Amino acid sequence: MAKTELHPETWVDRYADYLFNYAMVRVGDEDTAKDLVQETFIAGLKSAKNFEGNAAERTWLVAILKRKVIDHYRKSNTKKGKAEVRMHFNAESGQEGDWLEAKAADPYSIRENDDIENRELGLAIHRCISLLPENHARVFTLKTIREWSTEDICNELGITPSNLWVMVHRARTSLVECLNENWFKDS
Repeated sequence: MAKTELHPETWVDRYADYLFNYAMVRVGDEDTAKDLVQETFIAGLKSAKNFEGNAAERTWLVAILKRKVIDHYRKSNTKKGKAEVRMHFNAESGQEGDWLEAKAADPYSIRENDDIENRELGLAIHRCISLLPENHARVFTLKTIREWSTEDICNELGITPSNLWVMVHRARTSLVECLNENWFKDS
């Protein structure tokens, strides 16, 4: 298997939107999400020499961002901020162990099994996804959580790429609103 190489000069163009959306769902504040993405890029540049090339570039950056989000909640000193961040989600099977974060986290990280994820936030995300229209929830889950390609989703569901991105956008917007209303307001 070929080792992945880092190309920091392309990070903003290739990953900023994805990382921002990832952070927004978790922190619910635009400015904080932007700061976390910037901190992620800086940390990535500082630790690039430690990158072994065993994971995709985006996966590696998401793993860094995940730690930044966790640090943000640790620093916030709120009741929810002190909670451990465990996210489990599998709408189809309902089984524990299908980790939402593991879908985007670095599978080669030695810290990957840390119990530092918020069960409450995971349940809130799961609940908010369940409130989406069925087609939006399915497209969002396939694209964002399971990381299917646009082409595979379009072929599976018989939709166009434009239709897919409209549904993903609407799902993200609804999720942020739902989380702001049902989870972040008590933070």
